Amino acid sequence: MKPFRFSILYKDGINYLIPFILITSCFALWGFANDITNPMVKAFSKIFRMSVTGGALVQVAFYGGYFAMAFPAAVFIRKFSYKAGVLLGLGLYTIGALLFFPAKMTGSYYPFLIAYFILTCGLSFLETSCNPYILSMGTEETATRRLNLAQSFNPMGALVGMFVAMNFIQARLNPLDTAGRAKLSDADFVAMRDSDLSVLIAPYLFIGIVIAVMFFVIYFVKMPKNSDKSDEINFLPTIKRIFSVPLYREGVLAQFFYVGAQIMCWTFIIQYGTRLFMSQGMNEKSAEILSQKYNIIAMAIFCCSRFICTYFLKYIKPGLLLTILAVAAMFLTLGVVCFQNMTGMYCLVAVSACMSLMFPTIYGIALTGMGDDAKFGAAGLIMAILGGSILPPLQARIIDMNTIWNMPAVNISYIVPLVCFVMVTIYGIRTCRNI
Repeated sequence: MKPFRFSILYKDGINYLIPFILITSCFALWGFANDITNPMVKAFSKIFRMSVTGGALVQVAFYGGYFAMAFPAAVFIRKFSYKAGVLLGLGLYTIGALLFFPAKMTGSYYPFLIAYFILTCGLSFLETSCNPYILSMGTEETATRRLNLAQSFNPMGALVGMFVAMNFIQARLNPLDTAGRAKLSDADFVAMRDSDLSVLIAPYLFIGIVIAVMFFVIYFVKMPKNSDKSDEINFLPTIKRIFSVPLYREGVLAQFFYVGAQIMCWTFIIQYGTRLFMSQGMNEKSAEILSQKYNIIAMAIFCCSRFICTYFLKYIKPGLLLTILAVAAMFLTLGVVCFQNMTGMYCLVAVSACMSLMFPTIYGIALTGMGDDAKFGAAGLIMAILGGSILPPLQARIIDMNTIWNMPAVNISYIVPLVCFVMVTIYGIRTCRNI
Protein backbone atom coordinates (compact mmCIF):
# COMPACT_ATOMS: atom_id res chain seq x y z
CA MET A 1 0.00 0.00 0.00
CA LYS A 2 1.28 3.44 -0.86
CA PRO A 3 2.15 5.44 2.29
CA PHE A 4 -0.15 8.27 3.18
CA ARG A 5 1.43 11.36 1.64
CA PHE A 6 0.68 13.63 4.56
CA SER A 7 1.83 11.27 7.26
CA ILE A 8 4.19 12.82 9.80
CA LEU A 9 6.53 9.89 9.09
CA TYR A 10 6.64 10.22 5.31
CA LYS A 11 9.02 12.29 3.18
CA ASP A 12 10.31 12.11 -0.38
CA GLY A 13 8.81 8.68 -0.96
CA ILE A 14 10.32 7.22 2.23
CA ASN A 15 8.28 5.84 5.14
CA TYR A 16 10.14 6.32 8.44
CA LEU A 17 7.78 4.26 10.62
CA ILE A 18 10.28 1.54 11.68
CA PRO A 19 13.17 3.95 12.38
CA PHE A 20 10.76 6.19 14.27
CA ILE A 21 9.60 3.31 16.49
CA LEU A 22 13.18 2.25 17.24
CA ILE A 23 14.43 5.74 18.10
CA THR A 24 11.26 6.59 20.06
CA SER A 25 11.86 3.51 22.22
CA CYS A 26 15.10 5.21 23.32
CA PHE A 27 13.02 8.04 24.82
CA ALA A 28 11.28 5.53 27.09
CA LEU A 29 14.58 3.82 27.94
CA TRP A 30 16.27 6.97 29.25
CA GLY A 31 13.04 7.93 31.06
CA PHE A 32 13.27 4.56 32.83
CA ALA A 33 16.88 5.21 33.85
CA ASN A 34 16.09 8.67 35.19
CA ASP A 35 13.23 7.67 37.43
CA ILE A 36 14.38 4.32 38.73
CA THR A 37 17.36 6.29 40.05
CA ASN A 38 15.57 8.93 42.18
CA PRO A 39 14.50 6.47 44.95
CA MET A 40 18.04 5.07 45.02
CA VAL A 41 19.21 8.07 47.06
CA LYS A 42 17.22 6.74 50.01
CA ALA A 43 18.11 3.11 49.23
CA PHE A 44 21.87 3.69 49.11
CA SER A 45 21.73 5.84 52.24
CA LYS A 46 20.14 2.94 54.11
CA ILE A 47 22.25 0.14 52.60
CA PHE A 48 25.57 1.84 53.32
CA ARG A 49 24.45 3.54 56.58
CA MET A 50 25.10 7.00 55.12
CA SER A 51 23.56 10.42 55.51
CA VAL A 52 21.09 11.79 52.97
CA THR A 53 23.93 13.95 51.65
CA GLY A 54 26.03 10.85 51.00
CA GLY A 55 23.15 9.17 49.19
CA ALA A 56 22.61 12.29 47.06
CA LEU A 57 26.01 11.68 45.45
CA VAL A 58 24.03 9.31 43.21
CA GLN A 59 22.43 12.38 41.61
CA VAL A 60 25.81 14.12 41.39
CA ALA A 61 27.24 11.21 39.40
CA PHE A 62 24.06 10.71 37.39
CA TYR A 63 23.57 14.24 36.13
CA GLY A 64 27.30 14.91 36.01
CA GLY A 65 27.41 12.47 33.09
CA TYR A 66 24.86 14.55 31.22
CA PHE A 67 27.00 17.64 31.72
CA ALA A 68 30.27 16.02 30.74
CA MET A 69 29.11 14.54 27.44
CA ALA A 70 26.64 17.08 26.01
CA PHE A 71 29.05 19.07 23.82
CA PRO A 72 31.28 16.07 22.96
CA ALA A 73 28.09 14.34 21.79
CA ALA A 74 27.16 17.33 19.61
CA VAL A 75 30.64 17.34 18.02
CA PHE A 76 30.54 13.56 17.51
CA ILE A 77 27.14 13.68 15.81
CA ARG A 78 28.23 16.56 13.61
CA LYS A 79 31.32 14.62 12.50
CA PHE A 80 29.59 11.26 12.01
CA SER A 81 25.81 10.76 12.13
CA TYR A 82 22.75 10.59 14.34
CA LYS A 83 22.75 6.79 14.13
CA ALA A 84 26.36 6.68 15.29
CA GLY A 85 25.46 8.93 18.23
CA VAL A 86 22.53 6.69 19.16
CA LEU A 87 24.68 3.55 19.01
CA LEU A 88 27.43 5.09 21.13
CA GLY A 89 24.81 6.23 23.64
CA LEU A 90 23.26 2.77 23.85
CA GLY A 91 26.72 1.22 24.21
CA LEU A 92 27.65 3.45 27.16
CA TYR A 93 24.19 2.90 28.70
CA THR A 94 24.74 -0.87 28.49
CA ILE A 95 28.24 -0.71 29.97
CA GLY A 96 27.12 1.52 32.84
CA ALA A 97 24.17 -0.73 33.73
CA LEU A 98 26.21 -3.95 33.59
CA LEU A 99 28.95 -2.39 35.75
CA PHE A 100 26.50 -2.62 38.65
CA PHE A 101 27.49 -6.27 39.06
CA PRO A 102 31.24 -5.69 39.65
CA ALA A 103 30.28 -2.65 41.77
CA LYS A 104 28.21 -4.94 43.96
CA MET A 105 31.10 -7.40 44.24
CA THR A 106 33.33 -4.68 45.67
CA GLY A 107 30.85 -4.03 48.47
CA SER A 108 31.67 -0.33 48.15
CA TYR A 109 29.51 2.68 47.35
CA TYR A 110 31.80 4.60 45.00
CA PRO A 111 32.00 2.03 42.15
CA PHE A 112 28.24 2.49 41.80
CA LEU A 113 28.82 6.21 41.24
CA ILE A 114 31.26 5.37 38.43
CA ALA A 115 28.66 3.06 36.90
CA TYR A 116 26.01 5.79 37.10
CA PHE A 117 28.37 8.31 35.50
CA ILE A 118 29.16 6.03 32.54
CA LEU A 119 25.48 5.15 32.15
CA THR A 120 24.48 8.81 31.95
CA CYS A 121 27.27 9.65 29.54
CA GLY A 122 25.31 7.28 27.33
CA LEU A 123 22.03 9.04 28.12
CA SER A 124 23.62 12.37 27.17
CA PHE A 125 24.56 10.95 23.76
CA LEU A 126 21.04 9.55 23.37
CA GLU A 127 19.26 12.80 24.21
CA THR A 128 21.59 14.85 22.02
CA SER A 129 21.12 12.41 19.10
CA CYS A 130 17.52 11.24 19.29
CA ASN A 131 15.75 14.61 19.46
CA PRO A 132 17.16 16.00 16.19
CA TYR A 133 17.04 12.52 14.61
CA ILE A 134 13.28 12.39 15.18
CA LEU A 135 12.93 15.89 13.74
CA SER A 136 14.62 14.71 10.54
CA MET A 137 12.26 11.73 9.97
CA GLY A 138 9.72 13.59 7.90
CA THR A 139 8.82 17.01 6.63
CA GLU A 140 9.80 20.17 8.42
CA GLU A 141 6.13 21.13 8.72
CA THR A 142 5.37 18.05 10.86
CA ALA A 143 8.62 18.09 12.87
CA THR A 144 7.13 19.52 16.08
CA ARG A 145 4.23 17.05 16.10
CA ARG A 146 6.66 14.20 15.49
CA LEU A 147 8.94 15.22 18.38
CA ASN A 148 6.00 15.72 20.76
CA LEU A 149 4.78 12.23 19.89
CA ALA A 150 8.20 10.73 20.59
CA GLN A 151 8.62 12.70 23.83
CA SER A 152 5.30 11.39 25.14
CA PHE A 153 6.98 7.99 25.60
CA ASN A 154 9.61 9.44 27.92
CA PRO A 155 7.33 9.82 30.97
CA MET A 156 5.86 6.40 30.22
CA GLY A 157 9.32 4.94 30.65
CA ALA A 158 9.70 7.06 33.79
CA LEU A 159 6.52 5.56 35.24
CA VAL A 160 7.85 2.05 34.60
CA GLY A 161 11.10 3.03 36.32
CA MET A 162 9.23 4.27 39.39
CA PHE A 163 7.08 1.13 39.48
CA VAL A 164 10.14 -1.14 39.26
CA ALA A 165 11.93 0.85 41.97
CA MET A 166 8.93 0.51 44.30
CA ASN A 167 8.05 -3.15 43.69
CA PHE A 168 11.37 -4.77 42.81
CA ILE A 169 13.80 -2.78 44.94
CA GLN A 170 12.19 -0.86 47.83
CA ALA A 171 9.68 -3.59 48.67
CA ARG A 172 12.39 -6.28 48.67
CA LEU A 173 15.07 -4.54 50.70
CA ASN A 174 15.52 -5.67 54.28
CA PRO A 175 12.92 -3.79 56.39
CA LEU A 176 15.39 -2.91 59.15
CA ASP A 177 15.44 0.86 59.46
CA THR A 178 18.49 3.08 59.29
CA ALA A 179 18.86 3.35 63.07
CA GLY A 180 18.68 -0.44 63.46
CA ARG A 181 21.31 -1.00 60.80
CA ALA A 182 23.68 1.33 62.62
CA LYS A 183 23.64 -1.08 65.60
CA LEU A 184 24.57 -4.18 63.58
CA SER A 185 27.89 -5.93 64.00
CA ASP A 186 30.30 -5.67 61.08
CA ALA A 187 29.58 -9.24 59.94
CA ASP A 188 25.79 -8.80 60.11
CA PHE A 189 26.05 -5.46 58.32
CA VAL A 190 28.09 -6.96 55.47
CA ALA A 191 25.62 -9.83 55.05
CA MET A 192 22.61 -7.48 54.97
CA ARG A 193 24.41 -5.02 52.68
CA ASP A 194 25.31 -7.71 50.14
CA SER A 195 21.77 -9.11 50.20
CA ASP A 196 20.24 -5.68 49.61
CA LEU A 197 22.73 -4.84 46.87
CA SER A 198 21.76 -8.06 45.05
CA VAL A 199 18.17 -6.83 45.09
CA LEU A 200 19.15 -3.33 43.97
CA ILE A 201 21.31 -4.31 40.99
CA ALA A 202 18.90 -6.85 39.45
CA PRO A 203 16.76 -4.31 37.51
CA TYR A 204 19.88 -2.55 36.24
CA LEU A 205 21.37 -5.79 34.93
CA PHE A 206 18.07 -6.62 33.23
CA ILE A 207 17.81 -3.21 31.56
CA GLY A 208 21.47 -3.50 30.55
CA ILE A 209 20.64 -6.67 28.60
CA VAL A 210 17.59 -4.98 27.04
CA ILE A 211 19.73 -2.02 25.94
CA ALA A 212 22.34 -4.38 24.46
CA VAL A 213 19.59 -6.02 22.37
CA MET A 214 18.40 -2.56 21.25
CA PHE A 215 21.97 -1.70 20.25
CA PHE A 216 22.19 -4.66 17.85
CA VAL A 217 18.68 -4.16 16.48
CA ILE A 218 19.41 -0.53 15.56
CA TYR A 219 22.87 -1.49 14.30
CA PHE A 220 21.54 -4.07 11.84
CA VAL A 221 18.30 -2.31 10.82
CA LYS A 222 18.63 0.08 7.91
CA MET A 223 18.20 3.56 9.34
CA PRO A 224 17.92 6.93 7.60
CA LYS A 225 21.27 8.49 6.84
CA ASN A 226 20.13 11.88 8.06
CA SER A 227 23.02 13.44 9.88
CA ASP A 228 24.45 16.58 11.25
CA LYS A 229 27.65 16.28 9.27
CA SER A 230 29.77 19.30 8.71
CA ASP A 231 33.25 19.45 7.26
CA GLU A 232 34.03 22.43 9.43
CA ILE A 233 33.31 22.61 13.16
CA ASN A 234 33.94 26.11 14.48
CA PHE A 235 33.35 25.16 18.08
CA LEU A 236 34.58 28.17 20.09
CA PRO A 237 33.23 30.87 17.74
CA THR A 238 29.85 29.13 17.76
CA ILE A 239 29.79 28.91 21.56
CA LYS A 240 30.69 32.59 21.91
CA ARG A 241 27.99 33.52 19.43
CA ILE A 242 25.16 31.55 21.03
CA PHE A 243 25.97 32.69 24.56
CA SER A 244 25.94 36.30 23.41
CA VAL A 245 22.17 35.94 22.88
CA PRO A 246 20.39 36.92 26.16
CA LEU A 247 17.33 34.74 25.49
CA TYR A 248 19.55 31.68 25.08
CA ARG A 249 22.02 32.50 27.88
CA GLU A 250 19.23 33.08 30.37
CA GLY A 251 17.42 30.00 29.04
CA VAL A 252 20.39 27.78 29.94
CA LEU A 253 20.34 29.26 33.45
CA ALA A 254 16.58 28.74 33.74
CA GLN A 255 16.95 25.14 32.56
CA PHE A 256 19.67 24.59 35.17
CA PHE A 257 17.32 25.68 37.96
CA TYR A 258 14.30 23.88 36.50
CA VAL A 259 16.07 20.51 36.24
CA GLY A 260 17.41 20.94 39.76
CA ALA A 261 13.89 21.64 41.05
CA GLN A 262 12.44 18.65 39.20
CA ILE A 263 15.04 16.22 40.53
CA MET A 264 14.68 17.55 44.08
CA CYS A 265 10.87 17.30 44.05
CA TRP A 266 10.94 13.73 42.74
CA THR A 267 13.95 12.51 44.72
CA PHE A 268 13.20 13.83 48.19
CA ILE A 269 9.48 13.09 48.13
CA ILE A 270 10.66 9.78 49.63
CA GLN A 271 12.25 11.58 52.61
CA TYR A 272 9.31 14.00 52.88
CA GLY A 273 6.71 11.23 52.87
CA THR A 274 8.72 8.92 55.13
CA ARG A 275 8.89 11.55 57.87
CA LEU A 276 5.21 12.38 57.45
CA PHE A 277 3.92 8.80 57.47
CA MET A 278 6.24 7.66 60.28
CA SER A 279 4.87 10.54 62.38
CA GLN A 280 1.48 8.87 61.84
CA GLY A 281 2.77 5.58 63.27
CA MET A 282 3.93 3.79 60.10
CA ASN A 283 7.21 1.85 60.01
CA GLU A 284 10.04 3.13 57.80
CA LYS A 285 9.79 0.57 55.01
CA SER A 286 6.01 0.96 54.63
CA ALA A 287 6.40 4.75 54.73
CA GLU A 288 9.01 4.62 51.94
CA ILE A 289 6.82 2.44 49.72
CA LEU A 290 3.76 4.64 50.27
CA SER A 291 5.87 7.72 49.48
CA GLN A 292 6.96 6.12 46.21
CA LYS A 293 3.28 5.49 45.36
CA TYR A 294 2.69 9.23 45.71
CA ASN A 295 5.74 9.78 43.48
CA ILE A 296 4.14 7.57 40.82
CA ILE A 297 0.91 9.57 41.12
CA ALA A 298 2.96 12.74 40.66
CA MET A 299 4.51 11.32 37.48
CA ALA A 300 1.07 10.29 36.15
CA ILE A 301 -0.15 13.85 36.76
CA PHE A 302 2.99 15.11 35.02
CA CYS A 303 2.16 13.00 31.93
CA CYS A 304 -1.48 14.14 31.77
CA SER A 305 -0.57 17.76 32.37
CA ARG A 306 1.89 17.72 29.46
CA PHE A 307 -0.90 16.95 27.02
CA ILE A 308 -3.20 19.56 28.60
CA CYS A 309 -0.54 22.26 28.55
CA THR A 310 0.36 21.41 24.96
CA TYR A 311 -3.26 22.10 24.05
CA PHE A 312 -3.16 25.43 25.89
CA LEU A 313 -0.14 26.46 23.82
CA LYS A 314 -2.57 26.90 20.92
CA TYR A 315 -4.02 29.89 22.75
CA ILE A 316 -1.31 31.06 25.19
CA LYS A 317 2.19 32.25 24.30
CA PRO A 318 4.92 29.91 25.58
CA GLY A 319 6.55 32.59 27.78
CA LEU A 320 3.23 33.47 29.43
CA LEU A 321 2.30 29.84 30.05
CA LEU A 322 5.76 29.21 31.48
CA THR A 323 5.29 32.16 33.85
CA ILE A 324 1.86 30.94 34.98
CA LEU A 325 3.15 27.43 35.65
CA ALA A 326 6.23 28.69 37.50
CA VAL A 327 4.18 31.02 39.75
CA ALA A 328 1.80 28.16 40.57
CA ALA A 329 4.81 25.93 41.35
CA MET A 330 6.17 28.63 43.69
CA PHE A 331 2.98 28.74 45.75
CA LEU A 332 2.64 24.95 45.85
CA THR A 333 6.26 24.57 46.97
CA LEU A 334 5.63 27.16 49.67
CA GLY A 335 2.80 24.87 50.83
CA VAL A 336 5.26 21.95 50.94
CA VAL A 337 7.48 24.02 53.25
CA CYS A 338 4.75 25.30 55.55
CA PHE A 339 2.37 22.35 55.97
CA GLN A 340 3.45 19.40 58.10
CA ASN A 341 0.49 17.17 57.24
CA MET A 342 -1.03 15.56 54.14
CA THR A 343 -1.73 19.00 52.68
CA GLY A 344 2.02 19.40 52.20
CA MET A 345 2.21 16.04 50.41
CA TYR A 346 -0.70 17.00 48.15
CA CYS A 347 1.10 20.25 47.30
CA LEU A 348 4.28 18.32 46.48
CA VAL A 349 2.41 15.96 44.17
CA ALA A 350 0.62 18.88 42.49
CA VAL A 351 3.93 20.60 41.69
CA SER A 352 4.45 17.96 38.97
CA ALA A 353 1.46 19.35 37.07
CA CYS A 354 3.28 22.70 36.88
CA MET A 355 6.62 21.17 35.89
CA SER A 356 5.23 19.14 32.99
CA LEU A 357 5.85 21.62 30.21
CA MET A 358 8.77 23.58 31.67
CA PHE A 359 11.68 21.68 30.10
CA PRO A 360 10.43 21.66 26.46
CA THR A 361 9.08 25.22 26.79
CA ILE A 362 12.39 26.62 28.05
CA TYR A 363 14.15 24.50 25.42
CA GLY A 364 12.03 25.91 22.60
CA ILE A 365 12.15 29.54 23.77
CA ALA A 366 15.93 29.49 24.25
CA LEU A 367 16.54 28.19 20.71
CA THR A 368 14.18 30.67 19.05
CA GLY A 369 15.76 32.24 15.98
CA MET A 370 19.13 30.50 16.38
CA GLY A 371 19.10 28.83 12.96
CA ASP A 372 22.00 26.44 12.39
CA ASP A 373 23.52 27.42 15.75
CA ALA A 374 20.64 25.56 17.40
CA LYS A 375 22.62 22.32 16.92
CA PHE A 376 25.19 23.39 19.52
CA GLY A 377 22.62 25.44 21.41
CA ALA A 378 20.70 22.25 22.11
CA ALA A 379 23.85 20.70 23.62
CA GLY A 380 24.18 23.68 25.97
CA LEU A 381 20.63 23.13 27.17
CA ILE A 382 21.42 19.45 27.78
CA MET A 383 24.46 20.55 29.80
CA ALA A 384 22.11 22.61 31.96
CA ILE A 385 20.87 19.28 33.31
CA LEU A 386 23.89 19.75 35.62
CA GLY A 387 21.37 21.45 37.92
CA GLY A 388 20.20 17.95 38.80
CA SER A 389 23.72 17.18 40.01
CA ILE A 390 24.58 20.35 41.97
CA LEU A 391 21.33 21.33 43.70
CA PRO A 392 20.06 18.03 45.23
CA PRO A 393 23.12 17.66 47.53
CA LEU A 394 22.37 21.16 48.85
CA GLN A 395 18.85 20.12 49.76
CA ALA A 396 20.15 16.82 51.18
CA ARG A 397 22.51 18.71 53.49
CA ILE A 398 19.55 20.64 54.87
CA ILE A 399 17.54 17.42 55.35
CA ASP A 400 20.43 15.96 57.38
CA MET A 401 19.94 18.74 59.96
CA ASN A 402 16.73 16.93 61.05
CA THR A 403 15.14 20.00 62.68
CA ILE A 404 15.35 23.72 61.82
CA TRP A 405 13.39 26.46 63.62
CA ASN A 406 11.35 23.73 65.40
CA MET A 407 10.21 22.44 62.01
CA PRO A 408 11.20 19.25 60.17
CA ALA A 409 14.33 20.01 58.15
CA VAL A 410 12.89 18.09 55.19
CA ASN A 411 10.10 20.69 54.99
CA ILE A 412 12.52 23.62 55.21
CA SER A 413 14.71 21.98 52.55
CA TYR A 414 12.06 22.67 49.92
CA ILE A 415 13.07 26.32 50.05
CA VAL A 416 15.79 25.27 47.56
CA PRO A 417 13.34 24.20 44.78
CA LEU A 418 11.21 27.24 45.71
CA VAL A 419 14.14 29.50 44.80
CA CYS A 420 14.55 27.51 41.56
CA PHE A 421 10.95 28.19 40.57
CA VAL A 422 11.48 31.89 41.31
CA MET A 423 14.33 31.86 38.77
CA VAL A 424 12.14 30.12 36.18
CA THR A 425 9.41 32.70 36.81
CA ILE A 426 11.86 35.53 36.16
CA TYR A 427 12.85 33.91 32.85
CA GLY A 428 9.22 33.49 31.87
CA ILE A 429 8.51 37.17 32.56
CA ARG A 430 11.56 38.28 30.58
CA THR A 431 10.57 36.13 27.58
CA CYS A 432 7.08 37.66 27.62
CA ARG A 433 8.73 41.03 27.13
CA ASN A 434 11.19 39.93 24.45
CA ILE A 435 9.11 37.59 22.25
